[in-house]
Amino acid sequence: MRERPGGRRRARELALALLVSADVGEKGPAKVFEMAADALAALAEEWELGDGERLRILPEAAEYGHKLTEEYFRHAQEIDGMIEELSEDWVLDRMAAIDRNILRMAITELLHFPDVPVSAVINEAVELAKMYGTPESGRFVNGMLGALARSRGLAAASGVVPTTE
Repeated sequence: MRERPGGRRRARELALALLVSADVGEKGPAKVFEMAADALAALAEEWELGDGERLRILPEAAEYGHKLTEEYFRHAQEIDGMIEELSEDWVLDRMAAIDRNILRMAITELLHFPDVPVSAVINEAVELAKMYGTPESGRFVNGMLGALARSRGLAAASGVVPTTE
């Protein structure tokens, strides 16, 4: 039996929902954070969590998801610039919204959450891309994050070199 995702995975799903809402719905951070509780409640229904899981997972998901989203907004210009630089001739707006926001979230985590292993960030981002993106999203996200990790020396520092699929 496969283990169900924990609080950090769920937090990343919440952050992704908030970032996509801000991006596609053209909402600012204040509006996005106003809707965070409703977004988490909707996701919790989708996840079909039992009572014990709700008590254990939702507080962590809410806290970490909020921090991750807030940190992206704090560094949005820098992170979006990195994505455009890595994407070589692709304008950010031409990327699929899910892919773009998974990259935003993962790059935020790679750069501003040093306690999280590089391999965990990349693996989680790829899994989310496979779940919510197009058939090519997993490879695209993996390639972009792997390139960033190598260019920044993050992969070497963690002892993990991201692989391509």
